[in-house]
Amino acid sequence: MLNGQKRWLYIAVPIFFFWFFGQIDKVGISIIQTDPEFLNALGITGDDKNAKIGLLSFVFTIAYGVSNLFWGFIIDKLGARKTAIAGLFVWTITMITSGLANSYEVFLLSRIILGFGEGMMIPVSGKFISNWFNKRELGKAQASWLTGNYLGPAIGAVLLVLVISLLHWQAAFFMLAAFNLIINIPMFIFMTRNTPEEHPHVSKEELAFIRQSYDQDNESNASENKSFAQDYRFWIVWFGMLVCSFLFFGISIWLPTYLIEAKGFEKEGMSSITSLSWLFALGFVVACGYLADKTRRPSLMASILFSLTAVFLTVAVFIPNPIMAGICMGLAMGCQGGVFHLSNMLMVKYSTPQTAGRAAGLLGFTNIMGGFSSYIMGWLRDLSGGDFSTSIAMLIFAAILGLGAYIFSIKKEAAELSLSPLTEQKIQV
Repeated sequence: MLNGQKRWLYIAVPIFFFWFFGQIDKVGISIIQTDPEFLNALGITGDDKNAKIGLLSFVFTIAYGVSNLFWGFIIDKLGARKTAIAGLFVWTITMITSGLANSYEVFLLSRIILGFGEGMMIPVSGKFISNWFNKRELGKAQASWLTGNYLGPAIGAVLLVLVISLLHWQAAFFMLAAFNLIINIPMFIFMTRNTPEEHPHVSKEELAFIRQSYDQDNESNASENKSFAQDYRFWIVWFGMLVCSFLFFGISIWLPTYLIEAKGFEKEGMSSITSLSWLFALGFVVACGYLADKTRRPSLMASILFSLTAVFLTVAVFIPNPIMAGICMGLAMGCQGGVFHLSNMLMVKYSTPQTAGRAAGLLGFTNIMGGFSSYIMGWLRDLSGGDFSTSIAMLIFAAILGLGAYIFSIKKEAAELSLSPLTEQKIQV
């Protein structure tokens, strides 16, 4: 069954679990911050409680975004495999440190180090995808690991609530450290290689298929692909990702708190809606992966998703039913999951295997906006006595900015499609 398809086993599977557990590490704080014992243990109380909560995500995403630039250059020099293993060891140590933290300041420092450790995730994934997959299957290849990006928190939300209820908030961090040591690190050591040429189990036929589209694209678009930074469409994608990060982190980090404090959900109901929201994101990723390869209109799709985000957030503000408001917030988050997938696919399209690490690093830097979003939302809540309306209005405005950016690339995308008709390329093994 895997003859000629080894790239899906040796690369897609490790990257899937890479993101599956990595995202639980990253966004698990949104669940843990609803636990009163956690808040009291670290002194997260008082009139500025929400700002302190927001600061935890702020420092993480700042470190995460800035380190993407650093990791992007390192990956292009050392390769994705060694970089991934190094980053995994860093964030495993920070999970243990987080569980042992006995003050807000120590925990805050552990979030900064975690941000630096996990900052290599987008560049590593972009580099592997660029090196190992045919350009006609980028949508499906990206979706294979982005599935872990959203399925992890969907399952993790329920798992973390269960662990905290049965044991303690500290046990959640120790569990996440164990996942890395037992699953992620061994996978990257024993299964992956930087390129298919280095892997002993990749056939000549599969290698020829992987490299086929690069030869064709380089003949027609050599100058464009060699200098992605000179392509204005890359910077449209980059700005779109700034907005996407602002929206996605703002919603995902505060959603559990929103459901409990603004809509009156119990922890079980909160975990159900939160998990459903991550499943919405997964659904949008899978749909976008399929439709992007079929229609080759990712910019148009991103424009539609930003529009839907603004609509869902607006409905969430005005609809009186708590369940429907929570679902609308989840659908808005799901739409941004789709934008994230399309952005990473376009990043690979506008770069080459040699520059994919740097391009992905620049794209990953946009996660810095997620930190501003989470902190500003907490600050606005403190100013408004805990109300979410002002924060959500800010997110609606951000969605409109994202829509405005992608409109500029729709026309050229349509023109390119008319000059390059859809073709089906299948591997012969």
